[in-house]
Amino acid sequence: MIKILLADDHSVVREGLKRILEQDSELKVIAEAENGLEVIQKVRSKNIDVVLLDMSMPEMSGLDCLKQVKSEFPDLPILVFSMHPEDQYEHRVMSAGASGFLTKRSKPEEIIQAIKLVFQNKKIMSEKLKEKLLSRKKITNAPHELLSDREFQVMKLICKGLRVKEMAYYLNISEKTVSTYRARIFEKLGVNSNAELVKYCIDNDIKFDDEGLG
Repeated sequence: MIKILLADDHSVVREGLKRILEQDSELKVIAEAENGLEVIQKVRSKNIDVVLLDMSMPEMSGLDCLKQVKSEFPDLPILVFSMHPEDQYEHRVMSAGASGFLTKRSKPEEIIQAIKLVFQNKKIMSEKLKEKLLSRKKITNAPHELLSDREFQVMKLICKGLRVKEMAYYLNISEKTVSTYRARIFEKLGVNSNAELVKYCIDNDIKFDDEGLG
């Protein structure tokens, strides 16, 4: 029996996934979490085999949650389950220690199979990422891929219209640090204003009307 922690901030999504997973007699959802802090608490208190983790949750971003769990439980397989496209997020979550990345467009049988594979210590990644890793090329030449995870997070918050003070509160960092990240983002992306940054994200199909990695 593979014991699963299901993490998503929407109860209806968790319920639907639970029904799908438990159609297979080898899978059992033994814990649920609606935010990143709950994920860490449940992983610490229960004997979990696989975590199915949504990237967009309150309290703690999915990426920060992933990093924290892997720092404490490096051998625990975490399968990221996201509404976001692979080309924007897959490499980041795999680099952070995830065992696999699936979009919410995945078919039920694909999700079940992925859980079984990561439980066997196998990695799940798209063919596109496999090809690029095998060829030892950069994942992409797009400037936003040069951003650190925190810079990527700040970029999305800027595009959502948050002010420096709001971002500092949200990320629990100083306003000066936010401004430093903003300057680095502008330099790396070759933009000179928030409006140009928003246009860059739109042109590169980067979604910023949700939490994503932030």
